[in-house]
Amino acid sequence: MYLKMHLLYRPAYSGLLFSRGSIATCLRRGKSLIKPSLCRNISLSCQRYTVMTSWIIDRYGRNDVLRFSNSMLFPVIRFPNEVIIKVHAASLNPIDVNMRNGYGAAALNMKRDPLKLKSSGSEFPLILGRDVSGEIMECGLNVSYFKPGDEVWAAIPPWKQGTVSEFVVASGNEVSHKPKSLSHTEAASLPFVSLTAWSAMKQIGGLNQDNCSGKRILIFGASGGVGTFAIQLMKAWGGHVTAVCSQDASTLVKKLGADHVIDYKSGDVAEQLKMLPLFDFILDNVGGATENWSPNFLKKWSGATYVTLVTPFLLNVDRLGVADGMLQTGVTIGTKAVKHLCKGVHYRWAFFTPSGQSLDEITELVDSGKIRPVVEQVFSLSEVPKAFLKLEEGHARGKTVINVINKK
Repeated sequence: MYLKMHLLYRPAYSGLLFSRGSIATCLRRGKSLIKPSLCRNISLSCQRYTVMTSWIIDRYGRNDVLRFSNSMLFPVIRFPNEVIIKVHAASLNPIDVNMRNGYGAAALNMKRDPLKLKSSGSEFPLILGRDVSGEIMECGLNVSYFKPGDEVWAAIPPWKQGTVSEFVVASGNEVSHKPKSLSHTEAASLPFVSLTAWSAMKQIGGLNQDNCSGKRILIFGASGGVGTFAIQLMKAWGGHVTAVCSQDASTLVKKLGADHVIDYKSGDVAEQLKMLPLFDFILDNVGGATENWSPNFLKKWSGATYVTLVTPFLLNVDRLGVADGMLQTGVTIGTKAVKHLCKGVHYRWAFFTPSGQSLDEITELVDSGKIRPVVEQVFSLSEVPKAFLKLEEGHARGKTVINVINKK
């Protein structure tokens, strides 16, 4: 399935990538690219891989903008640290619905084209989907941790082409070896939500396996993808978890380890929380009015922290432009952080952060049985529009997964 070739190069050329055509031409002409002693193996796709099937959008809008294509160009490795992954399974997150609708387009286009060299709409056709579980097909020259055939998982940043496709390109530092205990369908449900929770609770919140024992943790939106992972992570690290969700999700979150469950439909949540001891950490997946009163339930002057995943950054950039949007965002976070610090608690924002190294640690937790995937529903590649509609309904009980390769 692969054409194995030897690429001979000097160290000075180690950062360069040669096209398949230029390599083939040199070989046909009998030219040596450089010294045989400096030889390294790379794997190149067979020539038959020129196009692939994908679900794409050509404009922003509702679900009718989703279009199936069997003629998307096969992805190309452009940097020496990149890999091409054959997608076995992907999954959807709320950010995919938001991106389909155009939310965050200004900020993401700034990341894609910081010098504004391309015309408006150059991001199209755009492939959605952030999670992938699959196998390595090709490796760039500087990739040594992976080889073709390795089973891997990753969460692709939102400014890159997504995973609802046959193949996807990722940076090597965004990829990790897939947990051996999980199928591709199960594995695809975890990367984006796990890295989002990891960023919020460990990198921003400062929690870890050494300091979490006995700490009281409050999680809003506990039955969604981020919430179900966060519950398990905190229990694995010895925390005491109070989960806020609807009554019909209480059985699920209790099975995941939640010590106490609050039904937001049965009465005022703030009133119910007054009956409980104060908390050391709050993770807010809901936002809105919740952040106005929930920090009041943190232990004052003890290092307690409130972290929200619902921030105005992308909305500000969309509404005000890049410069004014970033300025407004900086003023907002600074003002709120100081206000809460004066009350004796820390206020923080958290964002998804791609990291193969963090996925390595999460893989260990999964294979040790401390974290398990929560898959609500699985769709085939032909059912992607249905999967988006399912996600738009809200009230998630885990993840929505798409099997790109039909499972027998």
